[in-house]
Amino acid sequence: MNGILIACLILLPMLASPLVYPLRRSSRAWRNRFVRTLPLIELACAVALILFPDAQLTLPGVCGLGLHFAAGSLRTLLTVTACFLWAMTGLNSPAYFAHAEGCNRYYCFWLLTQGALMGVFLAADLFTLFVFFEMMSFTSYVWVVQNETEEALRAGETYLAVAVIGGMTLLVGLLLLQDLFGTLEISRLRALAEALPAERRTQLYVAGGCCLVGFGAKAGMFPLHIWLPKAHPVAPAPASALLSGILTKSGVFGVLIISRYLFWADLPWNTVVLALGVVTMVLGAVLAVFSIDLKRTLACSSMSQIGFILVGVAMQGYLSGENALAAWGTVLHMLNHSLIKLVLFVSAGVIYVSTHSLNLNDLRGWGRNKPWLKGVFFVGAASIAGVPGFSGYVSKTLLHESIVEYIHLLEHEGLSTAAFQTVEWLFLISGGLTAAYMTKLFVAIFVSPRASGQHLGLREYMSRETSVALALGAAALLVMGLTPGITMEPLAEQAGTFLLADHGHAVHYFTWVNLKGACISLAIGAAVYLLVIRRLLMRRVGSEMEYLNRWPDWLDLENLVYRPVLRGLAFVGAFGARVVSSVGDLMVLIGEKILFTRAPGIFVPKHDENFGIYARKPRRSIVGDTFSFDLMLAGGGLVLLLLYLLL
Repeated sequence: MNGILIACLILLPMLASPLVYPLRRSSRAWRNRFVRTLPLIELACAVALILFPDAQLTLPGVCGLGLHFAAGSLRTLLTVTACFLWAMTGLNSPAYFAHAEGCNRYYCFWLLTQGALMGVFLAADLFTLFVFFEMMSFTSYVWVVQNETEEALRAGETYLAVAVIGGMTLLVGLLLLQDLFGTLEISRLRALAEALPAERRTQLYVAGGCCLVGFGAKAGMFPLHIWLPKAHPVAPAPASALLSGILTKSGVFGVLIISRYLFWADLPWNTVVLALGVVTMVLGAVLAVFSIDLKRTLACSSMSQIGFILVGVAMQGYLSGENALAAWGTVLHMLNHSLIKLVLFVSAGVIYVSTHSLNLNDLRGWGRNKPWLKGVFFVGAASIAGVPGFSGYVSKTLLHESIVEYIHLLEHEGLSTAAFQTVEWLFLISGGLTAAYMTKLFVAIFVSPRASGQHLGLREYMSRETSVALALGAAALLVMGLTPGITMEPLAEQAGTFLLADHGHAVHYFTWVNLKGACISLAIGAAVYLLVIRRLLMRRVGSEMEYLNRWPDWLDLENLVYRPVLRGLAFVGAFGARVVSSVGDLMVLIGEKILFTRAPGIFVPKHDENFGIYARKPRRSIVGDTFSFDLMLAGGGLVLLLLYLLL
């Protein structure tokens, strides 16, 4: 029974995915029932898996090394969370795609991605995790390019580039770990890493760095975050909810494994993770403050919240054997962020379907007379801003308290606390920026006067199934936020065993000591909204206020750094290939001169008269020169390399 549940979670959506095509030919209604029902079956299997915390499944010989799966602790929590998000977006998707064509392709890859993600979260070794991680990257690419607009195709190109480069780097790290330990079984890594001789630590750092790049790319960690603000706005809203809510957690899951099992209390490693987490946290929040696109703001917000989680990952290492608060905060913020982004992105989808715009100037005042949507959006916004009484406050309080606890430890030992006091203030400021940009969104859409020329829209602007999905997500955020000791702490303690956390102690969330941090962040948020957003990022045009995008267009890391570097590498490669080719041509020329020195004109070797002539290429051959074609070849090369290594 144990293995059957794991097999169903992974294989059922994959095997069932092609059925969307014949079902659609029969009836759109049958297809819609199918995509609503199958994720509910998956959710039931995931909940049943809670009863079997020691469940395992091994598929020997698959991919050469075999595939190994295990359940329990954090694995089961992430599996249940992912299945819940799929079930809720399954309820919402038919309404979102009601008037769209070509959504069979989306549904097919939507189900394939669910099976692949189940394989990631239930993997018992890093090789199994890698196989499904790469599968998930390629199947979710279709979500990004689903609308086939110019922006979607370019964002898909970026997403695929980051996925391929990150995947190759991750593979290098795993090969180095395999060479170090002779195994990639997660449960054995910590003991093997602690017993590693000092002279081989350098290789461990190189392997860990490669893995951090691979997993961090999927998580949206700086400086590999470039795909996230571009993919979310162009993807369908249900896909954005999953990309932001749970697919980024697959990358965080990998970072957690590497950090907790290879670098338990390693100071240099945790310093790097902390620095990357702080930059990701602050930069994402700043980008969200400047954005005037609804889904881009939510995407940048996801980047910032991933930074909060990475800070928690690092604090677990600093606190070592007393890391319960950091571990609980990390786990709970992963859970909270998933549910929050379900509510916010599905709400954004409802708004987009009615208005066909994501610009705040077009959406201004649209939701004034929609109390239900206003209520659930407020729950999501208050949760992510860390307002007491909502679930986000609990996880952010735990993360903040872990920083404070480490500062106290440093003071007790007589060491400098300046660096971590700076981290604490950046944490609180980032929380304030979160409150500021969520206030901007809420006021613009649900409070401001209606924009001139805006259509009132249909009276029934939201389907019943979408209302159910939003209600369940918002209710979970409220219930967990009001009863953290009953609901959230048991989940955190159970999941924390995977992170090697201690038992911790009871936390009184609503005492002044803990409320103070939230109040400081909310005060900073109010100041930023009133003094920065209202005064600098808005202007009055006639009788209306207009939101301004003052972020410089040229300040784009992808266009400023990555694409020029890739073009430079392509030029260097082409130049090198041309040089090598010219050496061959030179040898042929020398050979001709030597062979035909005494018999000129008697025998002349045949030449291609058209060699080197430039002409317009046929349209079909241009495909072979595109960046996407290069990435496809790189992916094919990766597959061949895997087969070579496995065989």
